[in-house]
Amino acid sequence: MTDGYAGERTLVLLRHSKAVQSEETPDADRPLTSRGRADAEAAGAWLAKHGLLPDVVLCSDARRTRETWHGVAMGMTGAPPEGGSAGPRPDVRYEPDAYEAQPEDLLALIRRVDPTARTVLLIAHNPGISLLSALLDPQRADPEGLRTTDLAVHRGSQPWAELDRGGAEIIDRHTARG
Repeated sequence: MTDGYAGERTLVLLRHSKAVQSEETPDADRPLTSRGRADAEAAGAWLAKHGLLPDVVLCSDARRTRETWHGVAMGMTGAPPEGGSAGPRPDVRYEPDAYEAQPEDLLALIRRVDPTARTVLLIAHNPGISLLSALLDPQRADPEGLRTTDLAVHRGSQPWAELDRGGAEIIDRHTARG
């Protein structure tokens, strides 16, 4: 898959979609709400429309992030009005270390990505995902952080293994709503 920018790497950070609030359900097992499912599909449609199809998906293993990825994948196939071809199937990795992760933990996951991958989608949780966005581009990061189903598109030229503080500027942002 490709994003159309040879020699550059694109990292898309996505905070999971809206999840059910429940004191009876363990945090890691909370499912998405119906709005959350619709928003995840809208995020996938937006990614497809903008040619941001991932080669690699790094996804927290929490239920709400896995369900977010499922919705994004459905949205990339063209089900919502603005979707499109999802292209070849990405390498999807469900990462236990992405749950309750600090930005440095998420950065460590990204640094292990295959160097030939051009576009990586990371689906994780706050505050880690918002803090990672700010770490990668302190000037352009939203001081309020990422809201549910917010996408921050970062672009840089260095290999994944060398990605570090200030190493990937934010080139686009989008809040997906279905």
